[in-house]
Amino acid sequence: MTSVDVSVRSDVGAVRHVNEDSLLAADPVFVVADGMGGHARGDAASRTAVETLAASVPSGTLPTPDEVIAAIDEANAAVRALSGADESGVAVAGTTLTGVVRVRDPESGDEPRWMVVNVGDSRVYQWDGHVLQQLSVDHSAVQEMLDAGLITAEQALVHPERNVITRALGAEDLVDTDVLILPIEGHQTFLICSDGLTKELTDEQISGILTDVRGDHAADALVEAAVEAGGRDNVTVVVVESLAA
Repeated sequence: MTSVDVSVRSDVGAVRHVNEDSLLAADPVFVVADGMGGHARGDAASRTAVETLAASVPSGTLPTPDEVIAAIDEANAAVRALSGADESGVAVAGTTLTGVVRVRDPESGDEPRWMVVNVGDSRVYQWDGHVLQQLSVDHSAVQEMLDAGLITAEQALVHPERNVITRALGAEDLVDTDVLILPIEGHQTFLICSDGLTKELTDEQISGILTDVRGDHAADALVEAAVEAGGRDNVTVVVVESLAA
């Protein structure tokens, strides 16, 4: 038996006028979507992604990993359908989609597992009370340069292409979703966030807040700290705590 508690918060930030982030936190799905395409288009993209996912994987169900991937493919098609031509040419709506889903794994006798999914540069971290570990890999131009050894981590923070992502829902007819399957065991905490959090706070600062603030107020504290630090982008946080008996 597993109990799951979640805290959520989304904020437009201190600079933007429209919040293009959306979230879904209805067991078994806990995801963040960061829309792009400008104002209403980005807002529509992220909202469409999470609404499609919610309809495909209803609250209270326990899908298989294949069913989750199929639901993300449906979300990609729905976001893709938002794109259209206007007086400035073809406008593409897109969004990141990142989070964790409770699934049943047919390969292990339908045992429950955590499934980490990621498209884009929003992030999933695992927090064990001491160490903050990034589980997702950014799909971004800067991450590719980092992996190739062309820039340092310090240079990545200020690189002019740090906002360029290389994978998103809605960008192509087919979307390639990163997947990581984890056991459900003991006390586990996942932090899911848009890049509005990680642009403003270091891993050390995030860890400090998670150490000091627990439970229902964790997401509030993280978002408020990011806005106070500059809030240059929308900030969305989902903190999932599970306890397996």
